[in-house]
Amino acid sequence: MAADDRLEDDELARRLRDAHRRVRMLPTAAKERLGRRYIAICDLAKHDPERAAARLDAFLASLDAAFDTPREGENTLGD
Repeated sequence: MAADDRLEDDELARRLRDAHRRVRMLPTAAKERLGRRYIAICDLAKHDPERAAARLDAFLASLDAAFDTPREGENTLGD
C-alpha cells in the first residue's frame, strides 16, 4: 500500500495504525469505548508525540490484557 510506505520512518504512526486495526476487530460494546480512547491518543500525537507514545503503550497493554488477539489460540510456537 502506498500509505504504508510513508509510515516506514514514523514508528508512532505505524503503531497507531496497528492499534486502529486491533480496535476495529473488537466486539461492538468494547469498540465504542476503546475507540474514543484511541482517538484521544491520536489527537495527542499531533501535539506531543512522546506523551502519545507512552499512552499508546499503556493502551496496547490494556488491550493485550483484556482481549485475546484473533487466532491467538490457533498459533503455536514455530508457526
